[in-house]
Amino acid sequence: MSINSRRAEKRSRFFCFRKQLVSKAMDKGDQKLNLKREVGMVGAVSFIAGTMIGSGIFINPQYLLSTIGSPGAFFVMWACCGLIAMLGGLCYAELGTVISESGAEYIYMLRTVGQVVAFMYVFSFIAAMRPASATGIALTCGEYIVAPFYPGCTPPQVLVKCVTAAVILMLAIINCLSVRMATAIQVVTMVVKVLAMAVIILGGVVMLFQGNTQNFENSFEGTNLDANSIGLALYQGLWSYDGWNTLNYLTEELKHPEVNLPRAVVIAISLVTGLYLLVNVSYLTVMTPKELMSSNAVAVTWGNKVLGSWGWIMSVAAALSAFGSLNGTFFSGGRVCFVAAREGHMPDILSMAHVRRLTPSPALIFTTIISLVVLIPGDFQSIVNYFSFTAWFFYAITMCGLLYLKIKKPELPRPYKVPIILPILVLVAAVFLVLAPIIDNPQIEYLYVSLFIFSGILVYIPFIHYKLCPGLLTKLTLFLQLFLEVAPADKNL
Repeated sequence: MSINSRRAEKRSRFFCFRKQLVSKAMDKGDQKLNLKREVGMVGAVSFIAGTMIGSGIFINPQYLLSTIGSPGAFFVMWACCGLIAMLGGLCYAELGTVISESGAEYIYMLRTVGQVVAFMYVFSFIAAMRPASATGIALTCGEYIVAPFYPGCTPPQVLVKCVTAAVILMLAIINCLSVRMATAIQVVTMVVKVLAMAVIILGGVVMLFQGNTQNFENSFEGTNLDANSIGLALYQGLWSYDGWNTLNYLTEELKHPEVNLPRAVVIAISLVTGLYLLVNVSYLTVMTPKELMSSNAVAVTWGNKVLGSWGWIMSVAAALSAFGSLNGTFFSGGRVCFVAAREGHMPDILSMAHVRRLTPSPALIFTTIISLVVLIPGDFQSIVNYFSFTAWFFYAITMCGLLYLKIKKPELPRPYKVPIILPILVLVAAVFLVLAPIIDNPQIEYLYVSLFIFSGILVYIPFIHYKLCPGLLTKLTLFLQLFLEVAPADKNL
């Protein structure tokens, strides 16, 4: 038998097996493989709030306070971050009901400002933003898991990163196995987070009734009002609110998105903002500003001062909180990779779903690999600043897309609509967040980040526009499709 005949036979066997794989996924005569709409109202609120309440509130307050300089301005920054998140979430709710596809910023840019900008976003998102976000949250989870075994001293970074890698792999496997399991984890960890924050709030209330109000005297003394300090303080605060747009990444898996999307946004962000403010009041009731700024793990320090020998409970709660937030990050991040591949901006294999479990497992595996690579040199503080800079650059473009739709496409059906002033306010905030740190205190790192964002164009031209090396990708796709038991998933649910 000739080489060509053997190749033809192998290809024939592959397509027969592929047909068998797809036929297993067909349900009651359906002709296309679809992701399921399994996320209801409770799951929707849990995904937003559960992703937002993660590492930030347990580790970021000291950075925000040291940047802004005073307790009074500290609380103003937390409230402003909550307001920005709420306005952004409401604007995204309109976008999610006008463009009812998963993918959030990527799909909105693709439909409003074009393929090149959308590819720049998804290139930055997959190669840097989402892995950086996941790694930052996972590092916090690893720190809190290891902390009880090293009381009074800093745990070895190698051990922390090994534990962090194990957490990332565990959640990647769970998200590949079942959407329901990932949703259940999000709901359970959401309950743990709220209970932990309720304990902190109640502890603070008791201390307040005992007269511990000295840390709130002259509360605005020493405030840093320069643009750089305000911008970096907002970066730190908004990191804790990151996740307000989680549902827009999985709109196609949300039940009744035209109703549940805006409702879940309002409920979840209002809940989180209130909890954050009350928790920070408790922190400053128990700790002095200097103690807060010098703490490596605020929740643990609070627990040791209030709960005594039971302080380890706060370490466990903070680890579970970060675990749930990381779960939501993986769930939504894999969907962006999945949608981008479906639109031809990523290899075809990333647009496929497992034929039995109906999860976008190739996209999740790819995201996991990149996250593990970012973990190697991971530094929490740098991750926050550069992630926030990049994220708000693209949020500004997304708001421009919403304004375009409002002005140029008023005839599009809008089950939910916000006043035009809201996207304008979010756009102004986004521009300030991008420019303030650069103008007031220029750093070469921001130039590197900007160059990385625009380097997506250099990838787009040869590999997307001119489609170089298609044969190699086809062979790799065929092999991975067989190995992972995946098949093309339909865009229309």
